[in-house]
Amino acid sequence: MHAIDDDEVVECNSGRCNHRGACMMWFLAYVMAGAFVGVLAGLLGIGGGMTLVPIIAALFAAQHFAPDHVVHMALATCMASIAFTSGSSVREHLKFDGVDFNIVKRMTPGLVIGSLLATSVSAWIPQRHLALSFAVIVFFGATQIMLNKKPQAARPLPAAGPLFLVGMVIGIIAGLVSAGGAFLTIPFMLWCGVPMKKTIGTGALMGIPLAVVGTIGYIISGWNVPDLPSDAIGFISITALIGIVCGSVVTAPFGARLAQRLPVPILKRIFAGLLYVLAAKMLWTYW
Repeated sequence: MHAIDDDEVVECNSGRCNHRGACMMWFLAYVMAGAFVGVLAGLLGIGGGMTLVPIIAALFAAQHFAPDHVVHMALATCMASIAFTSGSSVREHLKFDGVDFNIVKRMTPGLVIGSLLATSVSAWIPQRHLALSFAVIVFFGATQIMLNKKPQAARPLPAAGPLFLVGMVIGIIAGLVSAGGAFLTIPFMLWCGVPMKKTIGTGALMGIPLAVVGTIGYIISGWNVPDLPSDAIGFISITALIGIVCGSVVTAPFGARLAQRLPVPILKRIFAGLLYVLAAKMLWTYW
C-alpha cells in the first residue's frame, strides 16, 4: 500500500467520479446551478425545483449514478434544497410585509399532507413515468408564466375545509415535480383577490414546510433502494444538496429585492422559455 496522491484515481464521495479534481468540478456545477435558481426563487417566489430538476438529473446521469433512479434522486435533492432557497427568499419578503400569515396557517396543512403522500410513493413510480409527468406539468407551468396573465379576482378565499383540499391537491402535484408549489399557489391566491406583492412572499413561505415534509418522504421511499451513491440519504445526494444550497442562499435575497423594485414580465418570459427547454430535454431523454 502507498499513499494516494491527489492526481491518482480515488473514489468520490458523491458517486463514481475518478479524480478529486473531477469531484470539485461537479460540486462547483451544483453551486452554479443553485446560484442561478436562487435568483429566480427570490424574484418569482418559486422554490426552484422545476428549473433545477432537469439540470441536476443531467449532472447525475453524467456521473453514472444509479441509472434507474437518476430522476428520483434529482427530484429528492431539489426538493430538499427548496427549504433553504425559500427560507432565504422569505427573509427578504418579510422586510417588505410581503407575507399573509392567515393564508399560510390555513393552507399549509393540506400542502404538507399532499407533498408527503406524493413523495412517499415515488419509489414505486417508474422513472420514465415520473420524468414524463414532470415534463407535462412543467410545460403547463411555463405556459402560465409565458402568458403572464394575472387571474382576475373572482371570489374571496374559501373556508378552511375547501382551502385544505386545494392545498392538498397542490401539495401532491408539487411533490411529484419537486416544486415549492408557488406556480400553483400564486395564481390561486390572485384568483381569490390577494394582492400580487403578498402572493410571492406567501407562496415562498408555504413552500418551506412543503419541502421539509416532501424531503422526509423522499428519504423514506429511497431508504432501501440499492446502488445509490455512497453519500445518499434515501434519494437525496448530500454533496449536491450542499452545493445547491451554497449557491442559492447567497443569491435568493438578491432576487427577492429585485421582485420588490422591478417590473419582471420580460424576466418571467425568459424563465418560461428556459422551462420549455428543460422540459423538452427531459421528454427527449426519457421518452
